[in-house]
Amino acid sequence: MPMTADKARIARQFIETIPHAKALGMHIVDIGEGIAVIEMPYDSRFIGDPESGVIHGGAVSALMDTCSGAAVMSHPRAPAGTATISLRIDYMRPASPGQTVTARAECYHITRSVAFIRATACDDDTERPVATATGTFTVEQAPNQKDRGDMT
Repeated sequence: MPMTADKARIARQFIETIPHAKALGMHIVDIGEGIAVIEMPYDSRFIGDPESGVIHGGAVSALMDTCSGAAVMSHPRAPAGTATISLRIDYMRPASPGQTVTARAECYHITRSVAFIRATACDDDTERPVATATGTFTVEQAPNQKDRGDMT
């Protein structure tokens, strides 16, 4: 079943209303078909190391988690809702001070109860990721899917 404009709109509205996403200045660049791209602009309020000006890893983690959830929600066989089960983040290097961090997540497999994602976060240096992630998310089926058993 292809992604509908209405489904993309609902996923976008949901992500845009999450308080921490708003507080961190996240905004959706692209969403659909199990892929989401979200940017988080540099903000001095999120500095984790005052000497270097590097953004705290927790802000990067929140960005990757939010982006991953958006990817799950936009999957063509997406659940009515989702929540993080596990998210493993490997930090490769600090994000460069002053640069926007962009996360891209892909929901590459979805079953009746679990969705699987891969994600990457980069600053302006797109050849060297700031962090990568793999994770699992809950699948809350819409009432019509529960009755039909559409998901495998």
